Amino acid sequence: MKIIYCFVSSLLAISALSAQVKKPLPPPVKIPFAESLQAIAVTTPDQTSITGTAQLFERKAVNAKWKAVDKPFPVVVGRSGVAWARDSAPETVSQFKAEGDGKSPAGMFPLTFAFGTSVKPEQVTVPYTRLEQYTECVDDVKSSHYNTIVDRMKVGNFDWKSSEKMLAVGAPYDIGVFVAYNSYPVNRGAGSCIFLHVWNGPTSPTSGCTAMDRLKLERILTWLEPKSNPYLVQMTEQDYRSMAKKWNLPKI
Repeated sequence: MKIIYCFVSSLLAISALSAQVKKPLPPPVKIPFAESLQAIAVTTPDQTSITGTAQLFERKAVNAKWKAVDKPFPVVVGRSGVAWARDSAPETVSQFKAEGDGKSPAGMFPLTFAFGTSVKPEQVTVPYTRLEQYTECVDDVKSSHYNTIVDRMKVGNFDWKSSEKMLAVGAPYDIGVFVAYNSYPVNRGAGSCIFLHVWNGPTSPTSGCTAMDRLKLERILTWLEPKSNPYLVQMTEQDYRSMAKKWNLPKI
């Protein structure tokens, strides 16, 4: 009887252990920019500039014209400027954004969910993650959770040595939006943890995110609509002008 009990106990223990070893979900399907009805256009004077200009646009249908929602406002980008994402870059581009390069990604990226340190505001309709003590964005290129936000205590297979403890960042992450760069699928080493977040000031660059005044970001969070497939469109002014017709970008 003891043998049977031990055997059953062992099976239960193995089952419980297996339940903790979770694998990352398969990459979601990327909705193309052509189906977007909301866009945040960010342009910088050149590839090394740390400051830029943003403006919100929307359209009623995919074949309708883009219309500006608000006036342009200032933003800051990576401390090393911007660099093209591999999956968005024109054929002539040979250098791309990489992990740790201090550059914000240039290209077109879905805005998939918001996050913050408080409970989800009633006006926010996009998916929302409340930051907790163990909320981390994994930037370890060897991790199976690279470029994803996880709860260290819930994710199961804790296989990373480097991550951003998001709650510990403080005021810049009081509210934010996840930019789905390098997400369809995730390519290790291409860059991770890219957000829209609150800036430390109009001359204080980021490590690769796009940051702005808190009031502007609050406006964005309440404006974003999941059914409108919102996008961030970000690049230099020259690149924006050259790609505007081909990609049907909003007129800035």
